[in-house]
Amino acid sequence: MIEVTGLTKRFGARPAVDGVTFEVPAGEIFGFVGPNGAGKTTTIRMLATLTRPTSGTAVIDGIDVVRQPEQARRRLGFMPDFFGVYDRLTASEYLSFYAACYGVPPQRRAKIIVDLLELVDLADRRDSLVDTLSRGMKQRLCLARALVHDPAVLLLDEPASGLDPRARVEMRALLQELRSMGKTILISSHILPELTELCSMIGIIDQGQMQASGPVRDIVRGLTPGRRLLIEVLDRQDDAVTLCQRFPSVQRAELRSGGIEVAFTGDERGMASLLRSMVSEGIPVVAFSRLDAGLEDAFLRLTSGGEDAA
Repeated sequence: MIEVTGLTKRFGARPAVDGVTFEVPAGEIFGFVGPNGAGKTTTIRMLATLTRPTSGTAVIDGIDVVRQPEQARRRLGFMPDFFGVYDRLTASEYLSFYAACYGVPPQRRAKIIVDLLELVDLADRRDSLVDTLSRGMKQRLCLARALVHDPAVLLLDEPASGLDPRARVEMRALLQELRSMGKTILISSHILPELTELCSMIGIIDQGQMQASGPVRDIVRGLTPGRRLLIEVLDRQDDAVTLCQRFPSVQRAELRSGGIEVAFTGDERGMASLLRSMVSEGIPVVAFSRLDAGLEDAFLRLTSGGEDAA
C-alpha cells in the first residue's frame, strides 16, 4: 500500500532524508521512529505531497505522489504533528468544512460527520466550539478530519503528542479500530512501548537514513544476540544456578532479585531441555520465561541519538 524507494530530500548541501526505502503492506500499522531531527516529519510530508522529493519515488495505493499528487491526496489522510483548528467553528462545522474541501457531495456530508464523530467518541460534542475541547478531543477531531474522504492510507505524525495517559489509551484503541476497518496506517511517535503494542511493523530512521524496517518481532530478535531467560524457583536457588551453568547452551546464569537470569544460545528445543533437566533434578520451578529485547533496545542499538538532520 505504501512503497518508498530511494527517497531523498536535500535542504541546501545536506540531506534531511537520504535514500529512504521501505514498504507497508495493506492493513498494517507501521511505526516510524527515530531521534528528533532524524527525518521522520520530512519523510511523512513527502508522502503527503506537501514536500517535493529531491529524488526517489513514493507510491501510495499505486499512485505516484510526485507525478499524480491530486490522485494521491484522495487516497491518503494526513494528520500533522502541529495542526491548526478553527476555534470559532463547532466540531460538526469543522468536519463539514474539510469534507467540502475534499469534494464530498453536500447530501453525504451530514451522514459522514455523524459517523465520524461517533467513531472518535465526540458525538455528544458535535455542537461544541472547537476552542472548548480538550487537547485529546482536538486530536481525535483532527483524526476525524483526516478521514472525511475515506482514505485507504493514514499518515499520522506524532498523533499522541502531549496527551495524558488516558487519552493515549483512547487514541491507541481508535487506531486499532481503524486498522480493523482495513486502513493502512503509518504513525510516527516517540512513545516506544506503545508502538510495540500497537504496530505490526516498524521502521527506524537515524540521520536521514533508514536503519531497519520490517515486522517488529523480526527486528527486535535480529538485534538480540542469543536469548535471555528468567527462571523463578521456590527454593534451591544455588542448585538451580549450578545446574544452569553446567548446561551446554548456557553462557551465564546469575541470581537476580526477580529470579535467575540466564544468557542462553540454544533454540526452543534447548530451552525445553533445560527446563526438563531442572524438573528432573527436583528443583521447584514456578516460572520459566524468555526475555526478549524490547523496541527501546533496538532503537538504542540502531540510532546515534543525534539531532543533526532536519
